Parts: sequence; structure tokens; C-alpha cells
Amino acid sequence: METNAIPTPAELKDICADLAVSAADLVVQQRDFLSKHGSIAQVTETKTSAVDPVTAVDRAAEAHIADRLRALRPNDAIVGEEGANVDGTTSVQWVIDPIDGTVNFLYGLPAYAVSVGAAVRGEFVAGCVVNVASGDVYSAAKGEGAFVRRGGEDTRLRASNKQDTDTALVATGFSYDAEWRGKQAEMLRLILPRVRDVRRIGSAALDLCNLAEGRIDAYYEHGTHPWDYAAAAVIAAEAGAVVRHPGIADGAGRGEPVIASAPRVWEDFFDLLESAGATCPIAAL
Repeated sequence: METNAIPTPAELKDICADLAVSAADLVVQQRDFLSKHGSIAQVTETKTSAVDPVTAVDRAAEAHIADRLRALRPNDAIVGEEGANVDGTTSVQWVIDPIDGTVNFLYGLPAYAVSVGAAVRGEFVAGCVVNVASGDVYSAAKGEGAFVRRGGEDTRLRASNKQDTDTALVATGFSYDAEWRGKQAEMLRLILPRVRDVRRIGSAALDLCNLAEGRIDAYYEHGTHPWDYAAAAVIAAEAGAVVRHPGIADGAGRGEPVIASAPRVWEDFFDLLESAGATCPIAAL
């Protein structure tokens, strides 16, 4: 393939999957090595606040993906959570989250993922999310459906048929900023009595994959970055969910929301969030 040619969404998905699975293998190797010879905490620093960690494993996984992309698609742009950013001369952008759910990874909780998404002319069109702990591989390409590979078998993903918010299981997440968390807590106070229950898994990518698989019925979160949802938003949408997000532009600084749900509950769920002030950027509240 010409390095300046624009791959199809299906071709981009295959590249995303190859990169994400390879990086997930690296994460497992380094996790197991650190478990035997020290601890993950020994190679952990903080970023935006004392509760926002980054590990040497995050950086190694991102460098692994970026190096492979530079060899495979040297003229494309790269956006990485840990700074592996490269300007490109094509219309393709690769969006990398080497470990989504770093706090879970640090504490040994089995809910963290490698996420690789691809955008063409600013639109997310393909992606892969690997649940590192379980080995589940979620992937999708625009117009091609969404699938999970589990136990060597591929299964098509479909969002739930939920129709009402009262019995909807909702996932969400919280900011690393203490003031924003207070505002999110007030939103949750208004939302929680009007849904079945709320789950806080700790990975936006896995939340959206769970939505795609029908394991939850709706999801919302403020202040996420494009690398948090680039791949999983395509997966959820291709599974039939309704997904609204800021796109390739990073709206995290204003606390813009990502909102998604099963298709039949979308209008009621959006109305519920709107009544709680959750459809606005947190910075505007």
C-alpha cells in the first residue's frame, strides 16, 4: 500500500487491531516482570494532579505503537496521550491511549485497555480496544459493524434494546480535578434516583465497549480526551448505539461531555442528563 494512499476503514481497523494487540502483549510482559521484580508503583509518576498517574509501562506501550506507525505509515499524524505526537501530511490521524484505566492498572484491578483509533479528515472511522486483563479484542470500522474476539471467536456487537431510563444501567467517570468532581457529584445526585444503577469502571474505552456489547445501557462522562474515546466511539456507534462526543478536537479542558446510549433510550437519557445539567461542559457551570 502506498504510504500516502488513504486506506479504507476496514484496512485502518486491521492496522489498529494489529497495533493494539501487540501493545497489549507488551503491557502484559512488563506488568508481569514488574510484579516479579518490584512493583508498578516504583515506575509511576503523576501528571495533571496527585491522583492522575502515568507509568513507565504507559510510555513504553505508546512508544511501541508510535514506532510501528512511523515505519508503516510515516506520513500520517499521531496523537498520543503520553506525548508521542507527530504532524502528518496525509488526512489520516492515529489516536493512541496506551493504557486507558491507568489507576486500575496501578492497583491491579482488571479493567484497563489499549486503545488505537484512526481518523480520516477529522472523522473517527476505525478503532480497536483491547481489554488487557481479559484479552477481549473489540474492533470496528465505519459501515462494517463492530465485533469482539473472545476465546478465538468473533462475535458481532449490538447495543441493548433498553427503552426506559428507570431501568437503565449507566456508566460514568469522574475528573481528576477536585472542584469538577464536586460538580459531577451534584449531577449524579440528580441522575442516580432515576436510573437502575450507576457503574464506575475506570476506563472510558471499556465503558463504551460495554455499551456496544449491551452490558450497560448508557454512558456519560465529562472531560475525556480524544484518545479516551477515539476507537471505542466507533465501536459503540457501529453496534447501534447513539454516540455524541467532541470529535478529534480536545474538549477536555472545558469538561465537555461524551454521551452515549442504546438507541431506543437515547432521547429519554439525554433529557435526563439535560435536566441534571450534564449535557453542558463543566467549565460552563
